Amino acid sequence: MFIYGVKLSTSFLYMIRMCVISVLFIMILACAPANDRQEIRLGTAALGGAYYPLGQGLSSLVTQHLDGVSMVPIVTRGAVENPRLIARGDIELALTNADLAYFAYDGQRPYGEPLNILAAGALHPSVLHLISRADGEISTFEQLEGKRIALGAAGGPTVSLARLLLEAHGMSLDDVVPSFLSYSDGFSQLGDGNIDAAFALAGYPAAGVLQTRATQDLSFIQIDSEIMAQFIIDNPYYYLVDMPKEVYDTNTGSTLLAVPNILIVSGNADADFVFDIVGSIYGNLQQLQQTNAIAQQIDLSQIEHLPIPLHPGASQYFMQQ
Repeated sequence: MFIYGVKLSTSFLYMIRMCVISVLFIMILACAPANDRQEIRLGTAALGGAYYPLGQGLSSLVTQHLDGVSMVPIVTRGAVENPRLIARGDIELALTNADLAYFAYDGQRPYGEPLNILAAGALHPSVLHLISRADGEISTFEQLEGKRIALGAAGGPTVSLARLLLEAHGMSLDDVVPSFLSYSDGFSQLGDGNIDAAFALAGYPAAGVLQTRATQDLSFIQIDSEIMAQFIIDNPYYYLVDMPKEVYDTNTGSTLLAVPNILIVSGNADADFVFDIVGSIYGNLQQLQQTNAIAQQIDLSQIEHLPIPLHPGASQYFMQQ
């Protein structure tokens, strides 16, 4: 190609074109509106459980209703790890179980020291599923001694609660044969007869239980009512729920242990910031409940029974409602 009598090489023309494209791209970016939204992170859990989809819904409410803020759900190792992430400042908000929040706040096992966390609101309950095969020999908690039990992931919330229940029955993890499997794998192994019982502290209906129930009759393992009553006195962050037999198509319903899930923030979080976040979630909760079955189980009356203090910003919001 010739310009003003000068022959230009192909490589030189390519460089000119690339320069023009780069300049145009920079001009387009300069003219585009700036994204000045503050991004905040919500710790949930692994994909496949109840926490992540609920976290997606909560994040959507904040992003939609709070100007200048974008909330992003973050995959984490779950309820046990989330208080640590909050205390370290790795995330701004998180979901966890009320019992674990208390253990973290008070510095009890599995946390080596008190963590600077506070509650921002109540969420749905997790129910302790104690499940055996209907054709098996286990119907009471005492009969679990020496049996093979799936307890969820090692270090998870189900393990913590199972340890407490075993102690309430004069046993420990050494008195059973624990398997640390995911909920879905645990109930699959139960259906195949490779273990004797499966535990899961989870929202209901739990997908793993439903999948196994499709091919295998199941039953709830019963806890003595007096032991259950004393257990709740000793551990007031738990309470009882009645599980209708229709939920899992079992022969009978059952009274089960439950623990609220809660939203937590750092104790150092700004009160106005927390007030705005809490308002964007709970002020628009009905919108999420229209499409999310877990969100439909959120009971705001549990605000009065949280095991750790409310953050001042959250307290101010709920007092105004």
